Amino acid sequence: MSRFRLYPTPAQEAALLEQCRHARYLWNLALEQWSMWRRDRGPTPAYVEQARQLTEARAAFGWLRSGSQTVQQQALRDFDQAVRNFYGGTHRRPTWRKAEHHEGFRIVGGQASRIMKLSRKWAQVLVPKVGWVRFRLSWAVSGAKSYRITRDRSGRWHIAFAVVPQPIPAPATGEVVGVDRGIAVSAALSTGELLSCPGLSAREQTRLKYLQRRLAGCRRGSNRRRRVKSAIAKLHARAADRRKNWVEKTSTDLARRFAVIRVEDLRITQMIRRPKVKPDLERPGAYLPNRRGAKAGLHRGIVVNAWGALVRRLEHKATGRVEKVNPAYTSQTCSVCGHRAPENRESQAVFRCVACGHRAHADVNAAINIAAGRAVNARRETPPRVSPKREPQLATSA
Repeated sequence: MSRFRLYPTPAQEAALLEQCRHARYLWNLALEQWSMWRRDRGPTPAYVEQARQLTEARAAFGWLRSGSQTVQQQALRDFDQAVRNFYGGTHRRPTWRKAEHHEGFRIVGGQASRIMKLSRKWAQVLVPKVGWVRFRLSWAVSGAKSYRITRDRSGRWHIAFAVVPQPIPAPATGEVVGVDRGIAVSAALSTGELLSCPGLSAREQTRLKYLQRRLAGCRRGSNRRRRVKSAIAKLHARAADRRKNWVEKTSTDLARRFAVIRVEDLRITQMIRRPKVKPDLERPGAYLPNRRGAKAGLHRGIVVNAWGALVRRLEHKATGRVEKVNPAYTSQTCSVCGHRAPENRESQAVFRCVACGHRAHADVNAAINIAAGRAVNARRETPPRVSPKREPQLATSA
């Protein structure tokens, strides 16, 4: 994906929002039809039937006919593909799209390639029912087969062209690197480098807390609440931009420097899942503590440090060169002698082996174990703990 900043005029912005409303309406309508399936009923309408219904609806309703049929049909195609992905097990279940949260639509076909370069830094793209819209040309665009126009919560418009980039060639050194992802240190390399993902500054965090307190006191639906929400969205968008920029630069640097990149095989989706409630059996209607507040801090740290985005971009740029390693005991195992014990991890940042006395940064030590791959378990000297209940019983002679 090649993503650029879009700069529509006020009239074009109103037309774009109208297209977003049409696409969101048809997506939710298709989702409603799909959700009405029951075993005792027939199959729900597929894309072909929904496209026929769309033609009848456009003939009956002028507000729908005023929009682009290309945008509306593509919304139905996208939903049909989302359902196929859900049944294929590669994506989650399609959900409802909300106003001011999911503003966007997609164009596929010949119109997606109608791009005109204006200068070295500016270009324009033809949008159905809107016209030529300018966007900031950060780099060259070629071979675009489709594009998606989106509007984030801070009011910024973006256009993303579907272009398959060429992977970065592997260096001839054959060097292997291990990457340990964490909260205090975003990414620790087996070479000893500690990388931190930039976020909001201390001053920006103070302002964010102030705005959040103001938001709590605003009346719902008021103009003040809308202005405060817009200011908060701008701060979050600024942090997201810095995070994406760091991910792109870090993934490109690692793909160019190392032939093989080994990372932990973490199930991030399950790690950030909301903890289940624990009913109190002794008090009906009451619940036991489930450490939801503490887990929320971990979730926030995972998102802020871009654990998933870093590995995802590495797999795109270093195709076939990213290996995932079992993360079990990588932070408790000494990278020198292989001794494994919980006492080796003195603190979050200090690792000291109780067997050989090796001292190192805890995240760097874990990254070295990750770089070793499966050899970590092979050279472990500490025997596995055996439960007393499962110890074999020696046969006694009569």
